[in-house]
Amino acid sequence: MESKDSAGRKKAVVVVLSVAVVAAIAVGAFVVISHGKATQAAASPPAAVKTVAIEKTDLTDTQTFSGTLGFGTPQTLKGAGEGVVTKLPKTGDIAQRGESLYSVNGKEIPVFFGDTPLFRKLDNPDLQGADVAMVADNLAALGYKSGTRAKDPEKAKFTAAVSDALKRWQKKAGLDDTGTLDVGQVVVLPGAVRVNAVSVLLGDSVAAPLMTVTPTDKVVTVPVDATEVGSIKTGAAVTIVRPDNKEIPAKVTSISTTVDGAKDPAGGLNTQGPPKVDILVTPDDEQAVADLDSASVQVQVTTQTHPGVLAVPVGALVALREGGYAVQLPGGQLKAVKTGMFSRELVEITGDGLAAGMQVVTTS
Repeated sequence: MESKDSAGRKKAVVVVLSVAVVAAIAVGAFVVISHGKATQAAASPPAAVKTVAIEKTDLTDTQTFSGTLGFGTPQTLKGAGEGVVTKLPKTGDIAQRGESLYSVNGKEIPVFFGDTPLFRKLDNPDLQGADVAMVADNLAALGYKSGTRAKDPEKAKFTAAVSDALKRWQKKAGLDDTGTLDVGQVVVLPGAVRVNAVSVLLGDSVAAPLMTVTPTDKVVTVPVDATEVGSIKTGAAVTIVRPDNKEIPAKVTSISTTVDGAKDPAGGLNTQGPPKVDILVTPDDEQAVADLDSASVQVQVTTQTHPGVLAVPVGALVALREGGYAVQLPGGQLKAVKTGMFSRELVEITGDGLAAGMQVVTTS
């Protein structure tokens, strides 16, 4: 007759073996036992396990960067000519072609668009150049045509027709209708801009930095390490993640060519981190950020894509004792795999006998 202690030990061994067999099936391990009772346990139906189908999909490698939603980097707008400032815009005002931006000595200073500032007085037909072309183009855009100008801006002439169109516009705009235009009587901008901040007071000289301006559309400014910017391309589709975790489709609209932070102001090495390059990201739909004036956001950038690959959840990988990985079929068989790209909860796999739709065991 067996003692109670001996019987208890045998019962404990059976329980341990049973647990070990179930656990081995669940995690893809194999337990090989040569004794009769163990062989009988191995031949019994496997315990129910969670399975998932191998899928064929596109995997992407995504990096996430911190950025700031706003109106971009402010640029300084300087005044020209002589006189004192008698009227100023408000923060948030939009400067449009033909409209007054500020006043000097009680006279409105309207906006023209162009790349060439007015650098001389236009008052005789012998003058020609890019500044003349800029004035003629703006007058035409405002509805005051002056005939066909030379295709080459440098050959555009300040003809009597241009002077007449200028005079008609000046009269309609409530300006002195002289048919001439002097430095400081218009402010030339590259396009519509938003007033970011005013730098002077009424009564200050106009020949000074008057204000800072930004683009009118909201953008996200993303400082990226100079060593990482090579993987990002202008025009690339990205995703902006708002503070409320809403995801907004967007595009990379520009990449700065200036590296910031490479040196400190004294010319020494930067001790605050690696050099940075600013990337500007524009939402596809600006209304998606219309409720935010300024905010810290995340920008997700896809750096590479593996299309049409086989993938499983990371939890389906079984680490092999000899190294490498495998996936386990529902019946217990292991198939060795090579792993490729990891993308969030999925991993790319390749190996003999694998196909989309095949069921494999997973832990998640």
